[in-house]
Amino acid sequence: MRFSSLLTASMASVVAGQGLTQTLMDQPSLSNLTTYLNLFPTLLNELSSMSNITLLAPSNMAFETALNSSTGAAFTANNTDVISALFSYHVLNGSYTNFSTMPEFVHTALMPGMYANVTGGQAVEALASSNMSNATTTFYSGLLQNSTVATNGTFNFTGGVVHVVDHFLVMPENLTNTAVQLNLRSAVGALTVAGLADAVDTMMDATFFVPDNAAFQAIGSALATSTPQELARILQYHVVNGTVGYSSMLTNGSTLTTMDGIPVTITIQDSEIFVNSARVVTQDVLVANGVMHVIDGVLNPGNRTASAQPTASTQAPAFSGASSASDTPFTSGVASATTSVNTEGPTSAASAAATGGSSGSSSSSSGGAMPLKTGAVGAAALFGGAAAIMNL
Repeated sequence: MRFSSLLTASMASVVAGQGLTQTLMDQPSLSNLTTYLNLFPTLLNELSSMSNITLLAPSNMAFETALNSSTGAAFTANNTDVISALFSYHVLNGSYTNFSTMPEFVHTALMPGMYANVTGGQAVEALASSNMSNATTTFYSGLLQNSTVATNGTFNFTGGVVHVVDHFLVMPENLTNTAVQLNLRSAVGALTVAGLADAVDTMMDATFFVPDNAAFQAIGSALATSTPQELARILQYHVVNGTVGYSSMLTNGSTLTTMDGIPVTITIQDSEIFVNSARVVTQDVLVANGVMHVIDGVLNPGNRTASAQPTASTQAPAFSGASSASDTPFTSGVASATTSVNTEGPTSAASAAATGGSSGSSSSSSGGAMPLKTGAVGAAALFGGAAAIMNL
């Protein structure tokens, strides 16, 4: 496969027709990864034989940073299942030399199974900066982890493209674990009380609109008198099953049918996204089976006409007459976060969505076709010597 039509003349770092092994060996910043891969020639040959892929290659700095993370723990414990899945998550389906300045969600080789439940492979979000004097591309993965492409860190090989990144990607976890790490403890507790926690964690291709703790507290009086069945009906109105609604796919005035068959309405104005009357305060948190958007209000299936007031600093609760609780509801017995998460996330895609546009319109790729081989690429053996490599 030829990629010359995708490359600009200024990309001096690209060497056409070179195999993956030599491409990696030529980069000093990938010496840990290269040494690691060379321990397992069968795996390296398999990876090198793939075509139409983009490899997000962790730099030496990424290996060092990983020592104090869950990734490092998996390496040290030689957890080959986790490591195999993680490496698959670093292989994008399609050959991408550059990306759009609007968020773009690209499927990876981490296919549905134990660690993902998204049709076509778990996604990673890619976003190029709009600062032309310091143009960079950042990938956002689980828990909003950001991994930035190094300066002059893009190379092509005969099977696709390599981008050198400064951090390992983080595989998205299930909804409830992710919500705990984002301190959305009321939502987790409510799902548990309603008997929905397992259902939302195991369904496929889903969009979750998750109210923050303050949203639950604001309607505490209404929740205090709700039965588990009534609570379940409310929570089901926050779940869209069968559609992964990344922000780039949401358009002004569109509707999404929720788990209980009742639609919610999307409003987009001035780069802000609303679901009925609730404002999205953190968007595009990737989870194992789709995407989560954190909202500042609890949606009411009995008040479907509640509409957004974009110019207001706060939105009126959708539950008329409800009063605030003195304590945060449903948090008793819910675990606290163990990870610090930057919930600022990437730049909003709303401005593109508001005009009906989609993200990624200016990225260069080979069309996003599937690679010739997909799924975990035999990386169970790849990271078996991680602890030794990182101690060199």
